Amino acid sequence: MSAQSHAWFVAIGSADGRHAIFKSAVRGAVIAIAIVVAGCTPVTTRVVSADPADPTVRVARVGYRSTIAPYTSLRPSTPAPWRERNESVTPKQRGNSHAH
Repeated sequence: MSAQSHAWFVAIGSADGRHAIFKSAVRGAVIAIAIVVAGCTPVTTRVVSADPADPTVRVARVGYRSTIAPYTSLRPSTPAPWRERNESVTPKQRGNSHAH
């Protein structure tokens, strides 16, 4: 019985070995096809359509914008009545004013 079980294990082992060889060959073929197909992809489109060295190309206008213009000091200040402080920083209303 021992010889038969040994023969059975050898037969199963060789079948698994052939299956593993087949799987590795298929994996290799898939990888090779992927590499070849990746090499056949079309050239990507140009992101910039105009030549930057061409003097006839229209460009956006460059405008000056101050980086510190909206600055307001955040240093501690002396206490003041909150109503006057609030009214000094609020935008002025146009038209009808609801001043109390």
